[in-house]
Amino acid sequence: MDEVRVTTWNEFMSLSAELDGWAFRGQQDAAWPLLTSLSRYLNAYVPDRASWRAREQRAIRIFQRKAHNYLSDPGVLGNALRCLALMQHHGAPTRLLDFTKSPFVAVFFALERAVGDAAVYALNTPRLWRAVPRTQRHMDRDSIDPRQADNFARIFLPNTNAVIWTGEPTEMDRRLVAQSGTLVVPGMLDKTLDDILRHYDDPATLLKKIVLPFTVREEAMKALYRMNITNATLFPDLDGLARSINMELEIVWAGAGELTAGSAGQPDAEMG
Repeated sequence: MDEVRVTTWNEFMSLSAELDGWAFRGQQDAAWPLLTSLSRYLNAYVPDRASWRAREQRAIRIFQRKAHNYLSDPGVLGNALRCLALMQHHGAPTRLLDFTKSPFVAVFFALERAVGDAAVYALNTPRLWRAVPRTQRHMDRDSIDPRQADNFARIFLPNTNAVIWTGEPTEMDRRLVAQSGTLVVPGMLDKTLDDILRHYDDPATLLKKIVLPFTVREEAMKALYRMNITNATLFPDLDGLARSINMELEIVWAGAGELTAGSAGQPDAEMG
């Protein structure tokens, strides 16, 4: 994994322009390892790694058995990737890592709640689509596709294959569409994404870590606000609208009719 530190918003803009076609993930703390929510949960509370496979399998089975009560189309539970994406969407820890095709969406998630150095990880998906593990050359992207019947249970659940699959479910929910989202599915829960990528036989850089200091945040968040990249647009529901109020507390326009610094107590004037 290559690591680069930018010092200005313009540097990030220039660097991201060089990574055309890559996928991106923002993390609010640059020190956090690139692990799935399921990996983090199991590492914290289940020291017996030999039981991880059975525990993940049981969690999925419980969700599949009960979630139909809340779904208009229970058929989505029959496809492993769609089921995992649904679980992730509603807050369950899964082995999926959310990435986005937009570096600006990624930097929003990195900086929105950052209080120190944040990071955007960039995954070279054009190369990864063709790359294979050096000791498992038969495991190309098509052969491990978790959308295909039995592949998830056969290749990913055992937690023994150092493989990574990237892509989207056959049907994407509104949030995934709004965020230009794509999913990364690792074959091992006890290794970070960069550790797994070391098993791949490709001379190109497959992963970059872009570190953003806190000093970049103010300019970046204002630029993203102007791009209409907010929680309200990335989460197109009432929860997203409510979460977007955080930025409304920060962004103050000095135009006519808008609140200006020091005008607390005056009535709000909002567009629309």
